[in-house]
Amino acid sequence: MDLAFLRPLYEHPGPWASVYFGTSQHTESTPHERSLTAQAASRQLADQGADEATCQAVRSALEELRHSTEPHGRALFATGGEVVLDPALATPPPGGLSVTWSALPHTAPLLDLLGEDPVCVVAYVDRRGADFELRSALGSREAGSVTGRQWPLHRTSTVDWSERHFQLRVENTWEHNAAEIADALAVCQEETRADLLILVGNDRERRAVRERLPQRLQDRTMEAPHGAESRLLDEDVERIRAEHVRRRAAEDLERFMAARAPDADGNVGAVEGVPAVIEAAREHRIDELLIIPEGPDTHREVWVGEAPDQLAVRRTDTKTLGEPRPWSARADDALLRSVIASGAPALSLSPAVPEAGPQTAPVGGLGALLRWTEPPQTRS
Repeated sequence: MDLAFLRPLYEHPGPWASVYFGTSQHTESTPHERSLTAQAASRQLADQGADEATCQAVRSALEELRHSTEPHGRALFATGGEVVLDPALATPPPGGLSVTWSALPHTAPLLDLLGEDPVCVVAYVDRRGADFELRSALGSREAGSVTGRQWPLHRTSTVDWSERHFQLRVENTWEHNAAEIADALAVCQEETRADLLILVGNDRERRAVRERLPQRLQDRTMEAPHGAESRLLDEDVERIRAEHVRRRAAEDLERFMAARAPDADGNVGAVEGVPAVIEAAREHRIDELLIIPEGPDTHREVWVGEAPDQLAVRRTDTKTLGEPRPWSARADDALLRSVIASGAPALSLSPAVPEAGPQTAPVGGLGALLRWTEPPQTRS
């Protein structure tokens, strides 16, 4: 997941109020209940040591949601009396409300609650061309179309060898149209920056288009066994998206499992556990951070400084990093700040772990694929 949108959080010194607020339940008494929840969140922040201005900013922001019809909820990150960021959630937060006052914003739950990029392009494909539809959290809209050659499109039913030339022309028309659709779909994906492409149509047409898509789009493409005239429902798209997320998490977990084993030269391309991942982050070597948000070590205390690469397992270690007055922070939040600053992505492995089994997961719920390999180190 690309978390670059969180960078504004790290332009402020903190400490931070991090609030996850669910809006999935809606009844006649909802506005009153949400007002009470807003008051409760403000009180909890005050009890944890938050300043009055920040408590009031959070309460006001939550009060504004009392009539909201958002399907799931919001996260609010506030400091110095100001709500800096309030992204909408794709999944309701467990328990409906979570409140934290800490040195760094508590961003780790976003890996599961935001979901993957909701933008996808649905391509309704037939032999004549395709219609494109853009689906996102904001709804759906037309995203263009492509029309290929219109003749000849159908085979004849004869087995007479005299028809062979006509049949070859039909094949050529199909292949030409599939190539045009694939080219247009690749352009549409680049323009919309869609994370997922969904091909809808008969088996042969879907396959022909997919085979001609650029290699960079192959792992972003899913297929739906519907006729091209049948429009996908929101629940169809959500099911396909969920399968895409699970598959990508499983692929990353497989890559991690392969990379953590030493190669023929004794090098490893992945590390796991808080000490090793902290060291990799400090050295700017994380290519992708892998987290199980509910892992046993994600909340482990580490020490951080003002710079994203100033982090250590022990407080005394921060002196060598040039930070005389370090703060304590959760390991997952400190590592997320570090990879966001370096431009590396982060991924929740939660969708893949139930199927693969916990024994395959990173130790403590924290792991990383590395930008370059290093000889394995003996654990103490």
